[in-house]
Amino acid sequence: MKGVVFNLLNEMVEEQFGIDVWDDLIDTTAPASDGIYTSVEVYPDEELFAYAAAIAELTGTEVAAVVRLFGNYMLDRFADIHPEFFKGHTVKSFLMSVHDVIHVEVRKLHPDVVLPNFTYEDPGEDQLVMHYVSPRKLCHLAEGLIEGSGRHFGVDVVQGHEVCMHDGADHCVLHLEFSAA
Repeated sequence: MKGVVFNLLNEMVEEQFGIDVWDDLIDTTAPASDGIYTSVEVYPDEELFAYAAAIAELTGTEVAAVVRLFGNYMLDRFADIHPEFFKGHTVKSFLMSVHDVIHVEVRKLHPDVVLPNFTYEDPGEDQLVMHYVSPRKLCHLAEGLIEGSGRHFGVDVVQGHEVCMHDGADHCVLHLEFSAA
């Protein structure tokens, strides 16, 4: 996983829990990187999963909830850093641009990045079905990014996630319904 992801997690933890908590997480998880991340380097996915588990234990929440929270945070930071990806979009059109526009641009900058694959079904004006495939099984991060996207565009997004890789499926299916916030 790219170091920028760890840098964003560090920012989120420091903002929401304090710098001492980040230091404690490094001590608790003892990552091979020693908790030092350069944005363009690649680090083991297991370090992110260990941090998420440690945060879940610290906060008394499920790991999935921590990963969703991080997805929300990432979306906000992404919108700050790359507002051009959001201009002229609705939440639905933005989400439909992730695979063929945003991920293409990310791969240009970071050819070694491992990104999820998304395909889409468009059953209606206020609906979208996203099919998620990734060896990382970070569908809960996608849920957080989707929730953050709704907030960014001022739209409530109701998500259904009945088919999930965490339950043995070969991909996840995210059913989305949009309504005015």
